[in-house]
Amino acid sequence: MDDKPLHPTVRESTFYEKLGRDRVKCTLCERRCEIAEGQTGFCKTRRNFGGRLYTLVYGDISAVESRPIEIKPFFHYWPGSTALTFSTWSCNFDCVWCQNFHLSKTTPEPAKAIYQSPEKVVRLALESGDAGLCASFQEPTLLTDWTVEAFKLGKCMGIKYCCYVSNGYMTLEALKALYKAGLDGLKIDVKGDCEVYRQYCGGADVEKVWRNAREAKRMGIHVEIVNLVVTDVNDDENTLKGVIEKHLDAVGPETPLHFTRYFPAYKFHNPPTQIETLERAYEMAKEAGVLYPYIGNVAGHKYENTYCPNCGEVLIKRYGYYVLKYAITDDKKCPRCRTEIPVTGEYLGM
Repeated sequence: MDDKPLHPTVRESTFYEKLGRDRVKCTLCERRCEIAEGQTGFCKTRRNFGGRLYTLVYGDISAVESRPIEIKPFFHYWPGSTALTFSTWSCNFDCVWCQNFHLSKTTPEPAKAIYQSPEKVVRLALESGDAGLCASFQEPTLLTDWTVEAFKLGKCMGIKYCCYVSNGYMTLEALKALYKAGLDGLKIDVKGDCEVYRQYCGGADVEKVWRNAREAKRMGIHVEIVNLVVTDVNDDENTLKGVIEKHLDAVGPETPLHFTRYFPAYKFHNPPTQIETLERAYEMAKEAGVLYPYIGNVAGHKYENTYCPNCGEVLIKRYGYYVLKYAITDDKKCPRCRTEIPVTGEYLGM
């Protein structure tokens, strides 16, 4: 690549600090890579050109699709709606069980990229009848320079919501920039305890993830937490108990907590999670005080429904990402006992 990047997907990043004449520190994610001239950071989407940090994936969209919000999963956020969902390349983690490894393990190639403008993507969402914009599939933090512009434009043009499906490892600087741009939904995948992150996620610090969940909640962003329960990695009761305790401390009992079934993928071949393990995690969460625990990737299971935490009424009946019944009242209460139910946005299903 030339010293003077000319491709439209190569733009100077907002998120970096100069360390000297030719070194920079990336401030997009909590790895905070220090990058020398001509080098890239851990995620391979940031390169130092002449003492300035450039993103290599500005508008380099690897996938785009209209998808139900429940598939993220968001269960208390604009239920029944669809979001235009998009991604770029690579990741700032290195999980060996990644489901979307064809995107997250691919290094961007600007010379082959086709630039997609924020305007084009927002118009596609509106033409498709999507209520929201969602950055997902691989780690959306890496696309933040572009999504900040897309979210701002989307909110101006009538998009109802903007969200990230993330590992939660962005810096507070990036989180605040996204919030100002219109981010109002954040689903964070929590992998387990510090040992799981050290051994399986490239040495990330799980405390930064919980910090971001807490800060996002404080800002008024809708937060949901997902714990992919991986066989013989984070499926023991001590690890599950730790996740539940951290959840209650960081985001409180009313925040949804999803325990999702793992299936073998990429380089990891342990057997799929036992459903009994997920059920035990759900019960542990309920006993600890989580009001809205869920089981994911087990279509038709009773624990993928939303129940009133006071009277037990079935409020939202689901089959996978399909909403079969929606009984929460327009003023967001249980129709039987009038308990307030925390749901962001209106129901947009049929």
